Amino acid sequence: MDTDILILGGGLVGLTLALALDKAGIATVIVDLADPETQLAAAFDGRASAIASASWNMLTAIGVAEALAPHGCPIKRIEVRDGLQHDCLDFTPEGDDAFLGMMVENRIVRQALHTAVAQAAHIRLMSKTTADVSRAESGVTATLSTGETVNARLLVVAEGRNSPTRAAAGLRTANWAYPHTAIISAINHSIPHDNVAHEIFYPAGPFALLPMLADSAGGSRSALVWTVDTKDAAGVLALNETAFAAEVSKRMGGLLGEISIAAPRSSYPLSFHHAATITAERLALVGDAAHGIHPIAGQGLNLGFRDVAALVEVLVEGARLGLDYGDAQLLTRYQRWRSLDTLMVAGATDSLARIYGLKGAKARGIRRFGMRAIQRIKPLKSLFMAEARGESGALPKLLMGELV
Repeated sequence: MDTDILILGGGLVGLTLALALDKAGIATVIVDLADPETQLAAAFDGRASAIASASWNMLTAIGVAEALAPHGCPIKRIEVRDGLQHDCLDFTPEGDDAFLGMMVENRIVRQALHTAVAQAAHIRLMSKTTADVSRAESGVTATLSTGETVNARLLVVAEGRNSPTRAAAGLRTANWAYPHTAIISAINHSIPHDNVAHEIFYPAGPFALLPMLADSAGGSRSALVWTVDTKDAAGVLALNETAFAAEVSKRMGGLLGEISIAAPRSSYPLSFHHAATITAERLALVGDAAHGIHPIAGQGLNLGFRDVAALVEVLVEGARLGLDYGDAQLLTRYQRWRSLDTLMVAGATDSLARIYGLKGAKARGIRRFGMRAIQRIKPLKSLFMAEARGESGALPKLLMGELV
């Protein structure tokens, strides 16, 4: 079969890319190893994403946000603390309807994307399938495990952090592991969150509470991302529910009142990787295949969405000029557009993780001085807030809510 773009990986970023391309009339085949029935299972497992307001603009433009909106909880304020200090650095956008991001369960996002893909005119999703891909100056050819052959003009790799296609293409990454593990869950709490996200920094890493919609019984609920030393992770996971709730409550300092655990616990080790080069002959990387960062600022998925918006704009504008989707000029433009942004965000998150990991009164004093300075200096504070919303730098049209 012939198509315009072959996408390897049917995760959140890969599916979003296909839908954005579909809106421009560009045909895609998505090849994904995963079984969608497993990914779309009904049980809530505590995993949710903070979709930045600019990313939400793109989901609105491609027709996905409407399905997500009833299930999303707006983040209207972020409060940042160094430990349980009373004073905080807060980020609150101006305007009654303004929000920094939208918290949505990952399962709900996948459901909305899969539904939209099934209805799209120019997308074919091949689940539980692998591909043997070859690239040449003339095009891309993939032999699928189904026995079918796909011919495309460009290969986009959205396979995730451990992308075998990236490695096979010789695109190297700078990478290292942090001595930390993220524990994921969700809590019910007696004090309403009022759409406020809390990020409390401890030496082992950030402890984040992210507002979510009320549960089926109407109880207030927040997602929990608790970073612990890796050596302590197994012990935290082994705690019974009462002991786990007590440990969580201790680190909250009464911010949201009495709590109970609302979802199973899961964990994942934290690491960093960044590909200096995200293109090769007829190939482009997006999402975690290109960069994986510390979750300290919640920007991982949003960086992938920014890749999508930039790549779509480059390809659509190139096609209007009569260029091949795999033209080296287009890939060079995509490389240049995304390189600086991803490097700056990756560097900033890594620096924050290291700065807040420093122990001692002197380090704590310097951090708190810096937080007070940001709180007082409005232009600096606005810069941080624009980054949190995904609105910094040269924005692609999709991140402004406009189709290309």
